Amino acid sequence: MQRSGGRRQRLASSLPMTLRVYRKLSSAMVPLAPALIKRRLKLGKEDPERVGERRGGVSADTRPQGPLVWIHGASVGEVLAAAGLIERLRALNLRILLTSGTVTSAAIVAKRFPPDVIHQYVPYDSPRYVTRFLDHWHPSLALFIESDLWPNLILSSAARRLPMVLINGRMSQRSFPRWRRVSNTIGALLGRFDICLAQSNTDAERFAALGSQNVVVTGNLKLDVAAPPADPAKLERLMSVTRGRAIVVAASTHPGEEEILIEAHKSLAGFFTGLLTVIVPRHAARGGAVARLVTEAGLRPGLRSHEDLPVATTDIYVADTMGELGLFYRLAPIVFMGGSLVSHGGQNPIEAIKLGAAIVHGPHVFNFTDVYEALDRAGGARRADDREALVKQLGQFLADSAARDTSLAASERVVEQLGGALERTVTALEPYLLQLRLEMGAANA
Repeated sequence: MQRSGGRRQRLASSLPMTLRVYRKLSSAMVPLAPALIKRRLKLGKEDPERVGERRGGVSADTRPQGPLVWIHGASVGEVLAAAGLIERLRALNLRILLTSGTVTSAAIVAKRFPPDVIHQYVPYDSPRYVTRFLDHWHPSLALFIESDLWPNLILSSAARRLPMVLINGRMSQRSFPRWRRVSNTIGALLGRFDICLAQSNTDAERFAALGSQNVVVTGNLKLDVAAPPADPAKLERLMSVTRGRAIVVAASTHPGEEEILIEAHKSLAGFFTGLLTVIVPRHAARGGAVARLVTEAGLRPGLRSHEDLPVATTDIYVADTMGELGLFYRLAPIVFMGGSLVSHGGQNPIEAIKLGAAIVHGPHVFNFTDVYEALDRAGGARRADDREALVKQLGQFLADSAARDTSLAASERVVEQLGGALERTVTALEPYLLQLRLEMGAANA
């Protein structure tokens, strides 16, 4: 049900000045959208066949009959976090519309999700595009993952009385003070959500301080995500060409980390003959640049996007493909989690742990503070603040398989203890799901 025009006007007038200005500017910026899209296409950040979705248009899919649950996540991590929840909703015969904003996330959805899960790129946050999107899809329930909060998307959904829930809510130590400086703005957005399901007590306290009216701690859905798949034939091929070699995987690395990892490899290779380091850049398009760094350091790279396989003379194998982390986690007993030697905030270690890898990470893990603190405290991960510490931690794991096994056992216990977010999330959503099932029953009667 949509609000009346008068009610919408009162809603707009009650907004903080920052949001009123934002809405006007985002409307005025529409004529610039073609130039923005052209630039993003050039950078490989948009799908040329689906750019219309960014303007609120739709793909060939039409809206399915009955209740439609709309789930929105920013990118790959958020989309994968929702995988278990999506399966539970599908088991209730609910149809799913999944939106995200990156090309990589769209590729992961196509590869990892059932074909009846409808994926659309989230529209640019202009009232015109958002209205077009909502007019077509008419979602019955909206679930926003973590903290990807677009003002027009939220305000327009609230104006239609669309029930909205923030799931797997996270408010980082870095973001919290920034939002506090504009507390009226974030409060006006968070106050539109029926409920906020937070990852931790700390997140819950921050959301409440910023204006969330109803906050429940349900845990981190990423802890309940199933291990990523791997092609058995590709895994066997990689294992056959690397058999007998010590292997370390550096997963989801960012600029500034590869140089440190390359130098660490050079130090370790003096002690572990035949050492192979596999670098998996967070953004596959950087593979060529990483390979050049390897060559400049006097080492021999292999590039997976060129269909290279590591040979006896390959020092560092650059795995610059999408959707193959499950393959490399299965290949190596030791994984360095990227995004942590630079101030990015770290990447999720859970999938690597579930596939039997001992974990090493840098100091910057604020995206997963509670997880890494629990792992470090239990001996389930090792922290390395710089290159020297990285060489030491990796070297100890390479030299001592018993130490790896002990660390892995501890990390598996932590993951088990911290799990259960999926069940708690489904329980918190039950009132909304019950209403949708009642609507389905009435429609079928």
